[in-house]
Amino acid sequence: MTLTSASANSWGKPELKTLSRLDSPIKIQAFLDELHYSDEERYRCPRSVLRDRTAHCFDGAVFAAAALQHLGYPPLILNLFANDRDDEHLLALYKQYGRWGAVAKSNFVGLRFREPIHRTLRELVLSYFEVYYNVEREKTLRSYTRPLNLKSFDHINWMTDDAAMEVIALRLEDFRKIPLITARMAAALSPVDERSYQAGLAGSNPAGLYRPPKN
Repeated sequence: MTLTSASANSWGKPELKTLSRLDSPIKIQAFLDELHYSDEERYRCPRSVLRDRTAHCFDGAVFAAAALQHLGYPPLILNLFANDRDDEHLLALYKQYGRWGAVAKSNFVGLRFREPIHRTLRELVLSYFEVYYNVEREKTLRSYTRPLNLKSFDHINWMTDDAAMEVIALRLEDFRKIPLITARMAAALSPVDERSYQAGLAGSNPAGLYRPPKN
């Protein structure tokens, strides 16, 4: 796909040069994978991500949405919610051949890229279930939101202004949560086996891991 000019005025020439190399969803994912995983309690807009080469899952998904928009996709994000013993996680969505895929930045190996093979958003979200766990090896994914189109934030310059990130985060909090499993199902979940647990944390930044309170 080729870059669109929809938001070219938001970027400087060096930024556009970098974005021009990210000419497919998998190349956007590869770029995110090379970034340092942020353990800071702050949001970075896409411009700041490019400048600092640092992002956590929120920053990474919003950056991916901006990069996907340059390829002609709508800039869509979707929030995944855990129980009260883990972090939320954000995905940037794209659709090819009538199927959903995702790009994401994560401290966990399994919570990143998804090929566009999923017929529904629920199907896509469920592909994250077994690999969405906390440091206590508990499977924690519980619900998700409908997609949010970031074009509705163009008026606050979401691609280039860090302050817009807080507005986006608050909007996501207002969305209805769509449940994935029942309380009875959650109570019966098995812990993640040790080999899967260690594989999922390969290359992680320990300072960026959520630590749930002790039971």
